[in-house]
Amino acid sequence: MIERIWSGGSLLYLALLPLSWLYGLFSWLIRFSYRCGLRKSWRSPVPVVVVGNLTAGGNGKTPMVIWLVEHLQQRGYRVGVVSRGYGGKSAVYPLVLGQNTSTREAGDEPVLIYQRAGAPVAIAPKRAEAVQALLQQQPLDVIITDDGLQHYALQRDFELVVIDGVRRFGNGWWLPAGPMRERAARLGSVDARVANGGVAQAGEIAMRLQARDAVNLLSGERRPAAELPHVVAMAGIGHPPRFFATLEKLNVEVVQEVAFADHQEYQQAQLAALVNADQTLLMTEKDAVKCRAFAQPNWWYLPVDAVLPSAQAEQLLQDIESLLSK
Repeated sequence: MIERIWSGGSLLYLALLPLSWLYGLFSWLIRFSYRCGLRKSWRSPVPVVVVGNLTAGGNGKTPMVIWLVEHLQQRGYRVGVVSRGYGGKSAVYPLVLGQNTSTREAGDEPVLIYQRAGAPVAIAPKRAEAVQALLQQQPLDVIITDDGLQHYALQRDFELVVIDGVRRFGNGWWLPAGPMRERAARLGSVDARVANGGVAQAGEIAMRLQARDAVNLLSGERRPAAELPHVVAMAGIGHPPRFFATLEKLNVEVVQEVAFADHQEYQQAQLAALVNADQTLLMTEKDAVKCRAFAQPNWWYLPVDAVLPSAQAEQLLQDIESLLSK
C-alpha cells in the first residue's frame, strides 16, 4: 500500500500531508541550524565522501559504496567506511567491525561492505565518532559514508546521491505522504548524481546492477542462477521487486517470490519452511550475511555489482581523487 501511495497511485497521501509538512519543516530547521552555526559539525582530517539518497528505501546505495571502495583501493588509496549501522544493536559505539562481528551488532549493510570490499568499517549513530575510531586504528586517505546525506553533524567534501532510475521521486512529497527525505531541489547542491536503472537524465551517471553467479551459502560453490532448480526467491531489501526482476532477466525458474521487510532479522525455521528438499532458496547477498550461521545446503545467494559507463566512471573517480591530492 505504501508503495502505491508514494508512487502517486492513491489519493491517501492527502491525509498524510500535515505530517509531511512537519517532517519537511523539521528537516529544514536541522539543516539551517548547521548552516548558521547554531549546531556544530565536525570536520574529518581526511576527505569524506557521502553516498546517500533523497528517498527512503532500496536505491542501490550499498553497491555504489562497494564500487567506490574497490575502485579507490585499486588506485592505491586507503579507504575506510562509516555507517549508522541501521538494524544493528551494538553494546558499545563506535564499533569497528571485525571477522566475528555479527549483523545483529552492526546491521546487514556494514557487514556486507566489510566482507565484500575488505575495507575497515566502523558504525556509530554519530558518524564523527565512527570516523575517529577508524583513524585511531590505522592511517586512511579517504572516508566513505554509507548513507548520511542528511547527517549534517559530519562535514563532507563530496556528496554523491543514488537515485532509483525507475521509481525516481514518486509523488515528490516528504515522508510519510511520499518517499522524500529531502526535496528534489537538493540535487542542485550535490557533486554527483547516479541513476540506478531506468533512463539517466541530464547530469546523471547511469548505473546498472550486474549479477554474478549464484553462490551456495554453505559450500561456496558458484553456479549460474538459471541452473538452480525450482527457485523460491526471497528478498529483505528496500525494494524487493528489483531483485525479482533481476531473476526474471536471468531466466531463473522462480516458483515463488517472498518479500520481507528491509533489515529483517531471520530465524532458521522461518526460512527453512519456505522450501522443500527439491527446491532452492535464492536470496540477496544482503540477506545472506544474516543467514550464514544457520544456512542449509539448498540455500544460495546472488551477488550483484554496480556497473558504470567507463568514461563517466573515470571522471567520477578523478573528481574524488582531486580532493585527495589537496
